[in-house]
Amino acid sequence: MSYKEVLTKDLEIRRRHLQKAMQSMNMEGCILTTTVNIFYMTGIVYNGYFYLPAEGEPVHFVKRPEGISFDNTAYIRKPEQITDELQNRSISLPKSLLMETDVVSFGECARLLNVFNLIEAGNASMLMRKIRSVKTDFELEQVKICARRHETVYKLIPSVYRPGMTDVEFQVEIERLMRLHGSLGLFRSYGENMDIYMGSLLTGENAEAPSPFDFALGGAGISPILPLGASGEKLKEGDAIMVDMAGNYTPWMTDMTRVFAVGKILDLAYRAHQVSIDIHNRVMDMAKPGVGCAELYAIAMEMVVKKKLEPYFMGTKQQAKFVGHGVGLEINEVPVLTPRSKELLEPNIVFALEPKFVIPGVGAVGIENTYVVTEGGIEKLTILEEEIIRL
Repeated sequence: MSYKEVLTKDLEIRRRHLQKAMQSMNMEGCILTTTVNIFYMTGIVYNGYFYLPAEGEPVHFVKRPEGISFDNTAYIRKPEQITDELQNRSISLPKSLLMETDVVSFGECARLLNVFNLIEAGNASMLMRKIRSVKTDFELEQVKICARRHETVYKLIPSVYRPGMTDVEFQVEIERLMRLHGSLGLFRSYGENMDIYMGSLLTGENAEAPSPFDFALGGAGISPILPLGASGEKLKEGDAIMVDMAGNYTPWMTDMTRVFAVGKILDLAYRAHQVSIDIHNRVMDMAKPGVGCAELYAIAMEMVVKKKLEPYFMGTKQQAKFVGHGVGLEINEVPVLTPRSKELLEPNIVFALEPKFVIPGVGAVGIENTYVVTEGGIEKLTILEEEIIRL
């Protein structure tokens, strides 16, 4: 079966999942306009609106580019043309509609409400994130392809280190490796104020710098407009270097963190790093479908407390309150491993586990791996040496 045939069958599965959810909610239609969700439903990106009725075939309302050749494609300039195009195709106008109200502007939502003259509107944003959290076989294959390339690049990281480099210079060399191995460059994250490029590299005192962004750790960055990650600090003897660079070698991503050291670092850093590895091993032993995400967080926290490492866990000046998150078309999907989460693991959920520590004056330590939930447990997808690697 060709790639196009496999993709076509997979898109049918995704649309059925959305229609089943719509029917259970008594919603007559769903309209999507964000890049990630249009890609998820069509396999391409266009500027416009993807409309799916609770029963029947989708309609593509395209502003650009020219040349989209799907069945039921209408070229429009503005959303006010949507209802006329539906009626021209003898498609009933919905009285209840799901829209991406979490991420689409108030003005755009108000305009769509007026266009359809709705009786009821609902939020498609969280529904789509929930649907996307459970991967199809096609998506899992893409994740595994990405993982292999991610591993290949990380193995090459020591080869581009040179004494006297700054953290920014080291990150630039890693980014070059990534691009040469097929990285797409910019990777997508969910939510407002979540700007990041190809990942984060933290070392020394900069690892303690808190960030306004909702990532696990911070860093001052090189400009006030992007206060995150490498800051221009020179790499020196005794520094730990945490590399958390994106695995975006296919549209479906992986997340992986490894730690490198310039010479020997403090014993406390090695001890904390081993606890991170131990947490991963414990989670691998007990995680399976039906286990709560809050339970995974509790396991991590219990092990941290037992080793008296709470002051360093997930930051020092500002501590993140999660230890993992879903991964997919966006780097921060659901579920999120927090103490208050009500979500349970399901087969084919892909998530990253990242119990990390910040050691003042040394840097950040701990590993991150991407896992897929199987019928009987979880499978590690990012397979690479986990001990601190000496440069």
